[in-house]
Amino acid sequence: MAEAITEFDAAQTRQQLQQLDQEHGELKSQLSIVRISEPIFSPDAESSDPSPSKRNSDVSALDNPTPASLEADLTHYKELFSKLRFSYVEQVTKEKFLRAIVGDPPLVVGHNENVELETQLAEIKAELKARKEEVRLMIEEMEKTGRNLATRYKNIQLQMTQLATLPESIENLESTIGALRATQIANSDKSSSQNLPLPATLSLLAEREAELAALNRQIAAAQNTLPRKTREAEAVERELGILERRKSEAIMQAREAQRKKQEGESDGLEEAGRWYRSAEEALKKLVGVEG
Repeated sequence: MAEAITEFDAAQTRQQLQQLDQEHGELKSQLSIVRISEPIFSPDAESSDPSPSKRNSDVSALDNPTPASLEADLTHYKELFSKLRFSYVEQVTKEKFLRAIVGDPPLVVGHNENVELETQLAEIKAELKARKEEVRLMIEEMEKTGRNLATRYKNIQLQMTQLATLPESIENLESTIGALRATQIANSDKSSSQNLPLPATLSLLAEREAELAALNRQIAAAQNTLPRKTREAEAVERELGILERRKSEAIMQAREAQRKKQEGESDGLEEAGRWYRSAEEALKKLVGVEG
């Protein structure tokens, strides 16, 4: 039952992810930033622009807009609107001046009116400066919000990719868990000591610790007697070397005596041996000991 519910949840999760991916694609096509990066003026209108900041292309990164390309477009459009505003102010000023001159009667402005107009102009400039500061702060806030949204968008894309691979990972983990459980059940029949209850496990652990302590004591005793055993072994090795040398000398003497015997030479040892043997037989007869 649990496996069926898990499979259902994995399939449902995969379906929801696919649906979210489709909705994300539709939303991306609706809110594409490519429309923002399209140029305002036509190629003919822009070709007559003598500005030194003229771009090499009328469309910058239409297929794949980047923050750098959009920043370049914004700078370009700011320059164009600056020139357009200057031209508009110039034309309006000329038009007002000509209307004031050719009007009937002509519009004549006195010094007091100029002072009042300058005062109003100063107030309007101060208000405009305050509005510009508000707009600047608003733009900074919008840029900060845009960066945060871009970061969140990247994180969401990464999470969507991870979630797309999550059902398959869950299935692999479930299969691995099933195999490990089967292996554990198979091993539990072979090693019953691994499935003991807690009291029996504690008792077995105490026995093993006692055995380990005994082994440690034996190891410590062996380590204490090791120097003495080492010295004894060295003494035995020295005595063994002496005996080996004596053995070699006795073998050489025996070989030499055998050689002399074969060659007929006599060094008196054989005659002495026969005399000792006859003396031994005579003594045995005297004391009544049978040979």
